[in-house]
Amino acid sequence: MDPTTRRAPSPLRRNLRRAALASSAALLCLAAGTLPAHALPTTPTPVTASAPSHGADHGRPLDRKALRASLEAIHQAGMYGTYSAVRDGSSSWRGAAGTADIGTQRPVRADFEHRVGSITKTFTAVAVLQQVAKGRIELDAPIGRYLPELIPGERGQAITVRMLLNHTSGLGDHILGAFPGLLEDPGKALDARQFHRFDPEELVRLGLAAPPAAPRGTHAYSNTNYVIAGLLLRKVTGQEPEQYIARNVIRKAGLRHTYFPRTPFLTGPHAKMYESMYGTIEPARDYSVYDMSWCGPAGSLVSTVDDLNSFYRQLLGGRLLGPAELNAMKTTVPAHEPPPGGEVTFRYGLGLYTLKMPDGQWYWGHDGGVFGAGTWALSTEDGRRQVALGWNLMKYQRVDEQGQMKPHPIDAAMLRHMTVALGGTPADARPASRSGTPAPLAAAAVDALRLRR
Repeated sequence: MDPTTRRAPSPLRRNLRRAALASSAALLCLAAGTLPAHALPTTPTPVTASAPSHGADHGRPLDRKALRASLEAIHQAGMYGTYSAVRDGSSSWRGAAGTADIGTQRPVRADFEHRVGSITKTFTAVAVLQQVAKGRIELDAPIGRYLPELIPGERGQAITVRMLLNHTSGLGDHILGAFPGLLEDPGKALDARQFHRFDPEELVRLGLAAPPAAPRGTHAYSNTNYVIAGLLLRKVTGQEPEQYIARNVIRKAGLRHTYFPRTPFLTGPHAKMYESMYGTIEPARDYSVYDMSWCGPAGSLVSTVDDLNSFYRQLLGGRLLGPAELNAMKTTVPAHEPPPGGEVTFRYGLGLYTLKMPDGQWYWGHDGGVFGAGTWALSTEDGRRQVALGWNLMKYQRVDEQGQMKPHPIDAAMLRHMTVALGGTPADARPASRSGTPAPLAAAAVDALRLRR
């Protein structure tokens, strides 16, 4: 564990930790308007969450004028640049608003390639499930069967492959260990690792040494789980995980602008990616050039909003996995503990989650965030109605002295756009908050900074 995590908390350190804790619940806040507790029962019962199709329920065609206006509203609320693609059956729309470079005022475009963060986890999970279908991996086998030297002893025997993919392994996250001093001086810590090349085994050792986020059997998000999943793929296929995923998932889906970058540089048209770290990096700094080996198969993929919609449509339509494997992927565990008398509105499967939005409908997808870039993709269960949204300013929110995330107009604007894109109206995007807690969009915002008490 990074020794800086054992120091007495500084004001900056406390604020960053509070920010991460508040924002790690944000996807729930956005959907349900309440801040959930940070623990679950120790033995959640997996269930298959059947999400009703929003598109079939509402039947509203694409409202291009409303989509354009709601996307522009995200920029007007303070986001530098944002881009979106929406599909409803054979109809489609895409748009962009704002700037790709605040220095030159170069505009963003809807076809930009961008880092999609933890949406990579869906691709990695598909690759693992392909090997499950071939009989080379068993979901409920201990990971120690495959990687005994990497994860020895009791943990290697108790943690299953399924636990890695649904984040119930109990393993901590390697992020703080990989970025020494992140809580004290975020800009300095990020700059120091810009061109650093991590070995995945090193990241796993950092994750194994980190304090557990929650008891084993309880959902607690950890990027380390998917670094291990990548090493599992390497063990059973004999290929680097990025290479295997490119050949057997990306190519199979026919995606033309989705790839794992070989260097810290993006090769296609893209926006600069600005990181604020909750106001501790001021002005926000561009991290579009970055060595992504710190997350690898957990979050290093580059894609476009059009490619993401195509990917999730094919996945949910059963064209990338067989029925048994897709059913396993959609078998979920609660991702939070609901308030007394409330319901679970966010459930996590194997690299895929289902989320109940404020309109009462359930959607499938994932979100992702890296330093400077965020992405959110949602789809009806049948894959007919879809939206993928990207943006280029991260952790723009601020935290008050009580550790609560302050409301930000960008969050409300993003929620309205996603709701309109999925066939609802702006009125459907109003979370009925019972606690007064703001509803920041932040599951993506803390993908690169998953901190726990």
